[in-house]
Amino acid sequence: MKDKVVVVTGAARGMGRAFVDGFLEAGAKVVGLDLSWRPSGASNDDDDGWTSRMESRSDVLTLTCDITHEDEVKQAYDAAIARFGTVHALCNNAGMLQRHLFPPGGPVSILDDTTNNDFRKMYEVSVFGTLLVTRYFVQPMRKQRSGSIFSVASNGVLLRSEGGAYSLFRPTSREQPYMSSKAALTNLMCFLGEELREENVAVNILLPLHTRSTGFDEWEKAYLNTGGRQPQTPYHPNHLQPIGCFLADQDVASGNTAKVWNASVWLPEQGYPLAQWLSPDPKIW
Repeated sequence: MKDKVVVVTGAARGMGRAFVDGFLEAGAKVVGLDLSWRPSGASNDDDDGWTSRMESRSDVLTLTCDITHEDEVKQAYDAAIARFGTVHALCNNAGMLQRHLFPPGGPVSILDDTTNNDFRKMYEVSVFGTLLVTRYFVQPMRKQRSGSIFSVASNGVLLRSEGGAYSLFRPTSREQPYMSSKAALTNLMCFLGEELREENVAVNILLPLHTRSTGFDEWEKAYLNTGGRQPQTPYHPNHLQPIGCFLADQDVASGNTAKVWNASVWLPEQGYPLAQWLSPDPKIW
């Protein structure tokens, strides 16, 4: 990752912030995009001076950008090229969370609680916005015939085999339209990986850990109040840094493209002790 330029969307908090820190520690230069670089007021999003530190670094460019607006994405792209000259990797981390549509969260009935407009809003960010960012920032990768893109999906898009048929991994969570947007994103990026194979640009999907990210506390409480599930101890967003750096450093020559990577499987296989990372008190973070 030394001196590579990595673009991260949703970079100001949660998993995005963790990816930024991980890439910088690995020696990369980072372009961070987010709707806002100030605390959102949600849990796990405190003003600890991190943003100020990022804004003062010469190897970081922090940009305010709504990925659903093409003029803002183009401005961000132009600023990134003006600052660093090229892009080697793109981390599509930004997305609309379920709690943004149905605060603070909790189970949602598709037929009784959602509208088609809810699905449009969700897809506008997680699918169309991600695709828009990718259309711009993949350009230098195609020119140099090398690069890596990975997009963050959800473990909820997984399928499991049951007697020749397939069923969803956790449909009882009732997280629509969030989960279907992540499923669409997963499918889209795998197809894109095949398209860019001949240009040596890798495209992959990351299924993250159950992470105590922005707004997690409110989300978890909303689910527990329904009585439909047991509390789950989350991982810290920083635990995704190893697989984030791994995916950002891929190209087609590595053989890793158009694939879906499950962090809960990959990390233990690489010697990262998931069991030791969990704490009975999530406030430890």
